[in-house]
Amino acid sequence: MLLPRIITALIGIPAVLAAIHFGGIVYMAFVGCIIILCLYEYSLVLTSGKKPVHMVSLLLFGVLMALVAILGRTTIEGLTLPDHFYPFAISVVLVGVLLVEVMTPHRSWERVSNTFLGVFLIPWSLAHLINLRDIPTYGEYLTLFMIITVWISDTGAYFSGRFLGKHKLNKEVSPKKTWEGAIGGTALAIGGAILMRHLFLSTLLSLKQAIWIGLLVAAVGQISDLAESVLKRSTGVKDSSNLLPGHGGFLDRFDSYLLLAPIFYYVIIYLFPNL
Repeated sequence: MLLPRIITALIGIPAVLAAIHFGGIVYMAFVGCIIILCLYEYSLVLTSGKKPVHMVSLLLFGVLMALVAILGRTTIEGLTLPDHFYPFAISVVLVGVLLVEVMTPHRSWERVSNTFLGVFLIPWSLAHLINLRDIPTYGEYLTLFMIITVWISDTGAYFSGRFLGKHKLNKEVSPKKTWEGAIGGTALAIGGAILMRHLFLSTLLSLKQAIWIGLLVAAVGQISDLAESVLKRSTGVKDSSNLLPGHGGFLDRFDSYLLLAPIFYYVIIYLFPNL
């Protein structure tokens, strides 16, 4: 499985880096495609585990939630949002998902719950990747900092766990993950954060801040990964799909950002309110 993993990375990494560099509509379209694919794979995981989900509501209102998250922080010339834009848009999603379910034969509250989770978790969280990139001056470098640090952490965890792993991190949720892998991934993430700070962000982040943010990326990223593993374990599914050889699906590849993207974004906004 290592060779397909390497080949996929050699193709995927330049595509991600190029999208981040171009930013604007290119990066927005890239993240939008990722959100739609993750929503689709979320529905595949649930249906494979015989868990009901409403595909139409999931995709329709999932895209709406992504737009809400993006427009709330993105400045577009000529576009002025009303004061109550956020509560109105979220109300539309709440009412819409329930209305579609009421109009669907064989109504199911479990299906409503599963659909709501997908609609709010995936688009809302991943849309913060766009919000982060849109930060003036430092957006590209902060996005690179977060994403590359996650890659380094994942790589460190993979090889540390493979060659040193003996103590299971959480056997019921993810049998292959070990404490040795988690520690190795965290150590490399901190090293990667220091490197990213040196390359891109020495005028913004102090060395101490880079270390603490690297630790945050490693910890939250791994917890987010485990959260997606809970979903797959509850449905008996190993991978969200086989679209990315060696990596599973897009939801598997971007699971670290489900919790990390919004937390990282708001930590940066809190630390540097004038950005």
